[in-house]
Amino acid sequence: MSDPAAPPAPRIPTVDLRPWLTGGPDVRAATARTVDEALRTAGFLLVTGHGVDPALPARIRRAARAFFTLPAAAKRPYATTVGGRGWLGRGAEANGLAEGTATLPDLKESLTFATHEPFADPATNAEWYAPNVWPAEVPGLRALCEEYLARMGELEIRLLTLLGEALGVRRDFFTRHMDHPTYGFNINWYPGTDVVGAAEPGRFRIGPHTDFGTLTLLDRQAGRGGLQVFTDEHGWEDAPFDPAALTVNIGDLMARWTGDRWRSGRHRVLPPPADAPAEELISLVYFGECTPGTLVESVPAPVGRIAYAPVDSHVYLREKLDSITVR
Repeated sequence: MSDPAAPPAPRIPTVDLRPWLTGGPDVRAATARTVDEALRTAGFLLVTGHGVDPALPARIRRAARAFFTLPAAAKRPYATTVGGRGWLGRGAEANGLAEGTATLPDLKESLTFATHEPFADPATNAEWYAPNVWPAEVPGLRALCEEYLARMGELEIRLLTLLGEALGVRRDFFTRHMDHPTYGFNINWYPGTDVVGAAEPGRFRIGPHTDFGTLTLLDRQAGRGGLQVFTDEHGWEDAPFDPAALTVNIGDLMARWTGDRWRSGRHRVLPPPADAPAEELISLVYFGECTPGTLVESVPAPVGRIAYAPVDSHVYLREKLDSITVR
């Protein structure tokens, strides 16, 4: 029997993609309805049947940890700024600032990579492309990440096609804006208090925020200082975890596109637990975006609820990236 005193579970379903990819119209329609309902409440899903070999993220974590645990002097040559390529040290970001929440800088380190192909337009290229920086100390990391990113790119297209159907618009409503998308990929390291010390009140591994782009695909580890999601009904709750699933949430641009039918999933990563000082977690975070210059216009009622002013996707993204940069 369930414990009547236990808090209710977040309304975040697990969606198996395999029936949607191979099933008939009724199965596909049922999957689309489940997705629509989840994105209208929490903005999150768990997705199985995604086709990513579970050994791949495990290998990425081992290689990345070998870098993160190097002395600071060895990591410093790879230092970058928010939105760049390389190493973001602790204190480089304060994600809560993007939503106007006054939080201290986040207690994480990141290896950050992005779009692997240059753009033809010189201005777009100058702002949104630079070669990825691969640490020489972990030579195997590049091949692992490039394989993982290829899988994420494929999965993103499948999910965006599903979202077109779930929204009740043409199936290529989103994917037609993906001919040369940007993306971001962060490997986030959340060390324990044995590395960062006790967290001050109000300081998080990542402060409360919503993501900025279209879709976020997250391969995460469970921990006491782990991911929480926010819903109007229940407030902050621990996110459900399934080691076979990816966590998927939509970002601000997708919410605007749908006229707030779907919500940009608000979330945070708790501080390292004081009574588990050695707890460390590593998350692989793929931030889906669209082609630079895409005009994001809200779908009209009755599908959409709010008609936002049209916005250039990458003007919006740049403003948000600047807002979380700790100067």
